[in-house]
Amino acid sequence: MNALDRDAQRALLSYDHQLCAALYTASRLMQRAYRPTLDALGLTYPQYLVMLVLWDAHHAGHVPPSVSELGERLRLDSGTLTPLLKRLTERGLVERQRSDADERRVHVALTTDGLALESDAVQVPMGMLCRLADVSGDMADLMPRLRRLIDALEA
Repeated sequence: MNALDRDAQRALLSYDHQLCAALYTASRLMQRAYRPTLDALGLTYPQYLVMLVLWDAHHAGHVPPSVSELGERLRLDSGTLTPLLKRLTERGLVERQRSDADERRVHVALTTDGLALESDAVQVPMGMLCRLADVSGDMADLMPRLRRLIDALEA
């Protein structure tokens, strides 16, 4: 192996060239940025994501999603999702209902309190838009690219 080959290999292993490291850091920092606003709502970041999906389904007029549909949408396994839903249920924000058609399916519906929380939750993305105003154009370009990346990684 010549010096150029070693240099090329070394460049491949440079921390600064690792997309995975940049995404991991961005994810951690994004969750940290959300924390103060979410704490005021009494939600963790993953609980907030669950609520977003449920609010979307409610406003689209869809039947409340099943636990498995929520897991697919959020890309969370049941071992992660079940405790989240349990805490949201204990808080009175959601309720789990067995399907009449198939008792194995459990649907997750917003309660009155869960639906009411949405009006307070609007401050979450508004705060992030203000905080990230300098890069908002970049973020608009980033979303479709991230979705393509997610699709490629799932394939």
